[in-house]
Amino acid sequence: MRTAVYPGTFDPVTNGHLDILHRAAALFDRVIIAVASESNKQTLFSLEERQELLREEIKDIKNVVVSSFSGLTVDFARQCGAVALIRGLRAMTDFEYEFQLALMNKKLEPNIDTVFLMTKSDYSFISSSAIKWAASLQGSVTEFVPPHVEKALMQKYNINI
Repeated sequence: MRTAVYPGTFDPVTNGHLDILHRAAALFDRVIIAVASESNKQTLFSLEERQELLREEIKDIKNVVVSSFSGLTVDFARQCGAVALIRGLRAMTDFEYEFQLALMNKKLEPNIDTVFLMTKSDYSFISSSAIKWAASLQGSVTEFVPPHVEKALMQKYNINI
């Protein structure tokens, strides 16, 4: 079984993340969405909340599971028996960072490849940070996240919808 790990903070999960996920699920026998428990980012949602938002979204995709990890992504992928890490790219600025990360991961674990998937152009400008910023200012994020994620964002910011 060819397993891939799709790591991230997913704070919150966006339609861009889901675009990458659906395409990865078509390429691999099993995809593990690996929610980072540690991050250099300040998260709005707890680890458990981020996992639950993802679980709600993937409940009908049979070959996808949600998990969490701490430490090096490549170590988690090795423990899962993964052959690949999935990384989404929006723009060239993403590529520079992701390329360096892929080379480091390849040095740490030569048997795990990084697969880059370009997001659809409709989602190329979406980031979790921008969505949180817009939601905090009562902007509509309907086009950028699933409905249950929008509801969770509005609850976090005490906004009635």
